[in-house]
Parts: sequence; C-alpha cells; structure tokens
Amino acid sequence: MILDIERPRLTLKSAGIKLIDCDHRTPVAVNEGYPYIAIPQLKNGHVSLNGVRRISREDYLEWTKKLKPQAHDVIVVRRCNSGDSALVPPGLECAIGQNLVILRSDGESVHPQFLRWLINGPDWWEQVSKFINVGAVFDSLRCRDIPNFELTIPPLADQHEISTVLNALDDRIAVLRETNATLEAIAQALFKSWFVDFDPVRAKMEGRAPEGMDEATAALFPDSFEESALGLVPKGWRVGVLGDIAQTIRQQLQPTELHAELNYVGLEHIPRKSLSLDRWETADGLESAKAVFSDGDILFGKLRPYFHKVVVAPFDGVCSTDILVCQSKKHAYYGFSVMQLFSTAIIDYAERLSNGAKMP
Repeated sequence: MILDIERPRLTLKSAGIKLIDCDHRTPVAVNEGYPYIAIPQLKNGHVSLNGVRRISREDYLEWTKKLKPQAHDVIVVRRCNSGDSALVPPGLECAIGQNLVILRSDGESVHPQFLRWLINGPDWWEQVSKFINVGAVFDSLRCRDIPNFELTIPPLADQHEISTVLNALDDRIAVLRETNATLEAIAQALFKSWFVDFDPVRAKMEGRAPEGMDEATAALFPDSFEESALGLVPKGWRVGVLGDIAQTIRQQLQPTELHAELNYVGLEHIPRKSLSLDRWETADGLESAKAVFSDGDILFGKLRPYFHKVVVAPFDGVCSTDILVCQSKKHAYYGFSVMQLFSTAIIDYAERLSNGAKMP
C-alpha cells in the first residue's frame, strides 16, 4: 500500500530562507573588473557572463557590503520576468543589479543545494501568481511578500536525493546546450560561406574544389558570377524575396479554446540568437487570442527590439500574437528559410524597416 502523505507547507521565512535585497543604484561600467549581474545574465537557471557589465574593485566592495553573493544562493527576478531565478555558482565573485534579490537558506529546513529546485516548482509559480503586482509596463514582486511564499518542504534526506538527481540532469542539459550552440554556429558559418560570400563559386572560379562538401553538392554551385539588381550573384541564380520561399500562417485560438494540455510560447520564452527553444508554459488561463503553430514552424519575434528572437518550434502549440508563425513553401526550402530568417541580414533589415527607413 502506498500512503499519500500530505507534506506541510511552510513560508520561506519559517523555513529559514532569508531574502537579501540588492543595492538600488547602478555602478559605473569599466572595461575590466568584477561582473555586475543584471536580468539578462539569468538564463535557464544559470548565470551567464556573456555581455555582462564590469565594475571596478572599489564599486564591487561598495555594492557587496549589504549583499555579497555566495555559492548556492539563488538570484530571483523581482520585476519584469518576475519569479525567474538562477543559481550562484561556486567561486563567482559578483555584484547583483537592480530588480534582483538573493534567497539564501540556513540549511536547517532546506538544504542549500535544494533551494534552486524548490523555487522552480509549481508551488513557487502558484505563489508568484498570487503575489504578483500587475503594472502598466512591468509586473513585479514586493520584497516584503516573497518571504511569505508558502511552499511544500520535503524532508532533508529527500531533498538531498532530489538534488543529486536533478543536478546530474542539469549538468547533462548544460552539455547539450553547449553542443547545440556549437552546431548552430557551424550552420551559420556554412550558410554565410555558401549563400552570402559564395565561397564555393569563388573556389570553382579559381579551379579549386569547394571545401566542406561532396562532389554532388559542389556541382550545384556555378563557376562564375553575373550582374544583378543586388550586385554580383552566382550565374544562373535569380534575385527574389523571402516570400518566394516562405510564408506566414495566421490562425488563432480564442481564450475559450485554450487549455492546460496546450503549450504556449511568448517572446519571454524565446532565447536571444538561438534556434533552440527550451522554455514554455501551458496555455491554461490565458486571457487573449493566441496564434497557432505546428512542430517545425519558424517563430519570429515581430516587435522591435526582438527580431533576433527566432526559434524552430519543437512541438504543436500556440504563441503570442507578437510572434510571426512562418513556414517554408516547399520542404526543399525549409533549411534555407530557417537560416534566412535567422540571418543577421534579415534582422538588420527588420530593424531598419521598423525605424521608418524606406526600403527598395
């Protein structure tokens, strides 16, 4: 017989979890120095130092008088992406930016390594929804409310076992993300070489075999250029528009048609400059119409400054109407369509167009 034992819910404060607020100022940036962690550095539960602001040692000491992050602390977003969090890794000396707070366990009721998982579960997001303050621009959480979040706390022995399993899975996921990033970088480099710089054509003009492809693929590239409205292009190729190979799909579901079994993707879920989607939520309770997409569709953020948010959908679902749902017109066009929409040229074009520039 399996007994269904209901665990007691404790507030974060009563569970020995302390909230430490940030310094509500912004230090001067320097070229080299200590990382100053802001909201963009919190990605997939981890701290990323890509593009981080650096501050001087003097400012680092000043900004960490009140709050000096330590290993197993959890950084929580209080405004904008309210409730999102990231683990402070061992050995990272950093300062915390505005609209962020630290949660730190004393270890009595919550194992420090379990804290990151405790505030990623359904109880946590239920409490975020309960205490969220809806603003005209951004939603936010108050520092005085977060310690009152009530969560289910398993026994310490269970926490240790859960942490061991989830930490191992998280490490594996991190490796796979790095692999995905490497493969995406290779794909972008090949796309630029073949279809922007036309390196295979140039190689054949010089009597060399194009690099990185077999003979059948190389045969698809001509050995000379010709003039076009866009300048020199491979001979026999034509100038066209994106609409020749791809199209947008406009199908919506109304709020009454949305449910918990349906996955929802918003602009906040789409990563910057990565085709891999690894965050989403359920469509249950959404109060406005959402766009429908299918597995393999290309999702393109249509609002400035989110044109760089482009991903390939890994499942059927719905998305924000601030996202364009794109499909290639033929299966043979699919990879080319994905890389065109993901290319710097398309993103720059959309930026100029949104700024009112006249385009040919």
